[in-house]
Amino acid sequence: MAKALTAEQIAKLPYRPCVGLMVVNANGHVFVGQRVDRDQDAWQMPQGGIDPGEDVTTAALRELGEETGITPDLVVIEAETDGWLPYDLPHNIVHKIWKGRYRGQEQKWVLMRFTGSDDQINIVQPHQEFSEWTWISPKDLLLSIVPFKRDVYAAVLEAFGDRI
Repeated sequence: MAKALTAEQIAKLPYRPCVGLMVVNANGHVFVGQRVDRDQDAWQMPQGGIDPGEDVTTAALRELGEETGITPDLVVIEAETDGWLPYDLPHNIVHKIWKGRYRGQEQKWVLMRFTGSDDQINIVQPHQEFSEWTWISPKDLLLSIVPFKRDVYAAVLEAFGDRI
């Protein structure tokens, strides 16, 4: 494990390019999962890095399958954030995540409408991210998320608000 970094060292690190997925069901509720690698409650929407050569849509559909088992035929992509939304990791965990190479992530968010049924969701995957999942009302989303991601989630809610 990498050693802790100073605030100055962290400030010089780049952001990791990432895609975030707001998956919404027919009732207007948002998919969230409880992270498996947590030491506190850490609900979040699916997200993940954009691999070299991938565009946002390709990365979003890949991450969707990897984290939720939802196949591309079960979603309709409805919107994408205009810009990238960055967040910084808390300084005390920067050295633990991504081997200390990034200060946080900058994310392009994609709004997806889930057209399937709950039994078509399977979070048990080879590199499992979530221990459990649920649908949550958008109005309850921010209180369920780890504090360092709340500003990004608020921006996502604002960007997609009337379409959720």
